[in-house]
Amino acid sequence: MNYKLILSATTLALLAGCGTPTVTHTAPTYEEAAVSRFVASNREAINKLVGGIDVSTFGDTPVLVATVVNVNDLRRAAPLGRTLSEQYASSMVANGFNVKELKLRGDVFIKEETGELLLSREIKDIARSHHASMVLVGTYSAAATFTYISLKLVRTEDSRIIRAYDYALPNDTDVTRMLQAPR
Repeated sequence: MNYKLILSATTLALLAGCGTPTVTHTAPTYEEAAVSRFVASNREAINKLVGGIDVSTFGDTPVLVATVVNVNDLRRAAPLGRTLSEQYASSMVANGFNVKELKLRGDVFIKEETGELLLSREIKDIARSHHASMVLVGTYSAAATFTYISLKLVRTEDSRIIRAYDYALPNDTDVTRMLQAPR
């Protein structure tokens, strides 16, 4: 009888193992990358921010894109802030704006591990040296489940906010990793 009990228990254990799906980790694909919600969300934010602006009124006057910084420490930006700024610049160009690349100029303060920071007291001087009429600035704030982003398109002559747009990104593994400051 003990033999039958042991055999039955072994059979049940084996059968239970047959019904368990095997979890396999698959690498992301180029197709998935091409439709990234992260990139699409950032592009959509710029489209909403600049929607309806007549770009031709700016002529050839450049627009600057500042590094998006942590709202709790405006002197620091994690990889997320720098990545957002790069994607915003691309989207601004796609919308017809003349975006000037700050990293190519030596006269803009670029702090290692921070990116090109553009704070309100610096806007007029930097914009004047680049002949820019507008600056895109932004902050991010990481919360428990989302990272909140606030964008502002600021006129450089009087620091007036022309447009603003707020949105959130889910704190998925990519966003969470980019929020980590390099060590």
